[in-house]
Amino acid sequence: MSEEAINVRGLKKIYKTGFFLKPITALEGISFSVKSNEIYGFLGPNGAGKTTTIKILNSIVFPTEGEVELFGEKLGGVKNKYRIGYLPEQPYFYEYLSAEEFLSFCGNLFGLKKRDIQEKIEKLLPLVGLAKARKLQLRKFSKGMMQRIGIAQALINDPDLVILDEPMSGLDPIGRMEIRELIRNLKGKGKTVFFSSHIISDVELLADRVCILDRGTKIAEGNIEELIGNMAIKYYEINVKDLEDSGPLAKELGQALIGHYQRGSLQVMRIYPEDAINGAIDTIRSHGGMITGIIPVRVNLEELFMKKIAERFQ
Repeated sequence: MSEEAINVRGLKKIYKTGFFLKPITALEGISFSVKSNEIYGFLGPNGAGKTTTIKILNSIVFPTEGEVELFGEKLGGVKNKYRIGYLPEQPYFYEYLSAEEFLSFCGNLFGLKKRDIQEKIEKLLPLVGLAKARKLQLRKFSKGMMQRIGIAQALINDPDLVILDEPMSGLDPIGRMEIRELIRNLKGKGKTVFFSSHIISDVELLADRVCILDRGTKIAEGNIEELIGNMAIKYYEINVKDLEDSGPLAKELGQALIGHYQRGSLQVMRIYPEDAINGAIDTIRSHGGMITGIIPVRVNLEELFMKKIAERFQ
């Protein structure tokens, strides 16, 4: 059985704000666990409590109630801090330092020896795709490059647990793809990755398991298949070419055809339920259509997320 990297039980956080110190509840007693060497997605809209949870994991703020364990030890021990790498949502960088100077500075904060720091820099810069930018000042970096150097500093101490707060926020599609690949590489190297995001597609593409948070409350947790359950298949798309007139075919397919549209030279037929597929194939062929593909269209995490949020208002 794999070691639990994070174990959170009954975590509650109340902030007191304003002149009258009005209490604002950021976390409503949430519980979850993260196994070693898994990618765990922390999903929720802005204001859900994701960053508050991450700050508690890093001992930047402290819980009002509840318990947190990292690698089986209670939160707060100095030993555990050496096992964590952290990239905040809005990090501050010394922008006149070069990439290698910045990583050297971060290594010194951990008390690493100069030789060890240099060895880590030689490994980290290629890992995050910045080998050719090692002498470039950070103020000249793009948003994507800044995220990559941020991940590099989170790895300078060779942590077992990497915590990333909104690592894909503000990036273009290429930048997001690059960061996703970086995160997959971290798992391949045996790291545990805990990352928050409000970009649902990124969580769906990356996470082994996911926790959905809304207004400080956990509303779902598990892997994608467990969460979606029986809602997995919405319909099947059958791609058809060489079909001169789809009207008679659509009529013959009847209720099994729940929609169809033209995509380039193809007619795309949406068929449901599953046991109607074989009959639909025979019918399409009898009308002279050539089937080029049958694609199951599944419920995605975004639809599940919106359903769970909507249930909160019912």
